[in-house]
Amino acid sequence: MSDLPRKVHIREEGPREGFQIEKGPIATHRKIELIDALSETGITHIQITSFVDGRRVPGMADAEAVVAGIRTRPGVHYEALWLNEKGLERAITAGRLHLEGNISMCASETFLRVNYNRSFESNISYAHQVLQSYLARGILVRRGHVSAAFGCNYQGDVPAAVVLDLVDRIRDIGSAHGVAITELLLADSMAWATPAQIKRVVGSIRERHPDLRIALHLHDTRGMGIANAYAGLEMGVDSFDASVAGLGGCPFARHQGAAGNVCTEDLVFMCHEMGIETGIDLDRLIECARQAEDIVGHPLPGSVKSGGGLAALRRQAH
Repeated sequence: MSDLPRKVHIREEGPREGFQIEKGPIATHRKIELIDALSETGITHIQITSFVDGRRVPGMADAEAVVAGIRTRPGVHYEALWLNEKGLERAITAGRLHLEGNISMCASETFLRVNYNRSFESNISYAHQVLQSYLARGILVRRGHVSAAFGCNYQGDVPAAVVLDLVDRIRDIGSAHGVAITELLLADSMAWATPAQIKRVVGSIRERHPDLRIALHLHDTRGMGIANAYAGLEMGVDSFDASVAGLGGCPFARHQGAAGNVCTEDLVFMCHEMGIETGIDLDRLIECARQAEDIVGHPLPGSVKSGGGLAALRRQAH
């Protein structure tokens, strides 16, 4: 059964997802140029940088300078990523950012052990500590996050039952601290998802937690990004992370990698052609995608930035 939403919210992550993984250095002023241009498209949430160790992720070493340099636009939330207490402190100190916390789980225990040296159980204890830290600072928490929700390069397929258990645990952790988790982000961190799997996992969660608003963070490494987004739309998902021109990937997802996020302008184009509102100006977004490609200096995978939208062709046809 189709349960298409009338409107979707798209959260832009290109400036963080993309510039963290590029091999060559990207000048800070060029990052700022792209963020400022994206803020003029109608996008209301832009993740602009990551407060992580610049030795491990050199592309994010200028996080404070990026935050200080952007031209903020009213109505646009500028967000950042952090992975620990030190990163959070840096984000707070930088100012100008919209700060929200989340309760984060990973559906692959192997990935957790390799990258964070934590087991499922120790990660749950850590999540309690992190949530207490957010509450002590007055930071809003309403979202849960499950990474590697559809599969893992280290561990293989992830059963839906594992994801369901983690969702239960996320809500229990929130309840223990008086926090109501109302949103859930499922991340296909290493591009294992297929449309059938999207429907199976999302459907299982909606059956058990019908009050949760589900969002999807998708990668396009195997060409499934836009197809998985469509499957999500059919399941009623109305919130997506995306990356302009298809920038990005996870620098910690080794082996085959996870490069290639679902492309923002391709997703917007599909939604508009389906009659689903996004509030985003597609033509301006296409200009941003071409700008992103110029900034990184190599071809990016987005399709609509090359082919264009259909509005102009329709006008010519008439």
